[in-house]
Amino acid sequence: MGKKEIVEALVEGGNAKPTPPLGPKLSQLKLPVGQVIQKINEATKDFKGIQVPVKIIVDVETKEFEIEVGMPPVSALVKKELGLNTAAHSPGKEWVGDLPMEKVVKIAKMKLKDMNTADLKSAVKMIIGTMLSMGVTADGKNPKEATRDVDAGKYDELINKYKSE
Repeated sequence: MGKKEIVEALVEGGNAKPTPPLGPKLSQLKLPVGQVIQKINEATKDFKGIQVPVKIIVDVETKEFEIEVGMPPVSALVKKELGLNTAAHSPGKEWVGDLPMEKVVKIAKMKLKDMNTADLKSAVKMIIGTMLSMGVTADGKNPKEATRDVDAGKYDELINKYKSE
């Protein structure tokens, strides 16, 4: 296996383009830009409309490449679930949406491997914390109250359902 070069980029899911900085960097490595962009778009199509981190791992000698798709940030996933373009300008005073707890747990499960915990319940509380900073309520409640409910075990059945999936 030859020398590896890694190109990291943030692209719109399913809609990467060969524009700077990505296109020129791929050209510099003498890669087939159109083919790389097509593979990135195929790999990120499930994240349409969301900025997604990707890594293009290139074997400098053979010009073979592979695409690794990262997970979008929690805020992007929350905005996508709610159909929002922006978060609240005054979080804590202004609320821009409400996310049902089922969707909060779903996002926590998706992001679990990227978080500093292996515990889904802790991950749910982290997601709720992000929602607080975005001005998004959880299950119709202020995120601080929702976190207390998670701690009290009110959502344990729902969380355990996702643990077993």
